[in-house]
Amino acid sequence: MSESTLQTIQRILVDNLAVDVSLATPQASLSDDLGADSLDAAELIMSLEDEFAIEIDTVQAESLKTVGDLVTLVDSLKG
Repeated sequence: MSESTLQTIQRILVDNLAVDVSLATPQASLSDDLGADSLDAAELIMSLEDEFAIEIDTVQAESLKTVGDLVTLVDSLKG
């Protein structure tokens, strides 16, 4: 898990969800711990795509449950 990717995703989560960065740990659930609903999730995916110049398809997006899942997916797509 890339530390720089994690830090960037944490910044995006703080900006998009107005959560404290200390809550955005790799184990944190996007919905349960960070309060992301489906609209938040869609906006988060768009922010990640813009920030990292990647494309996340619907199947990939639906599999994302934790902050760690986001980091793993982004790292794999960045190549």
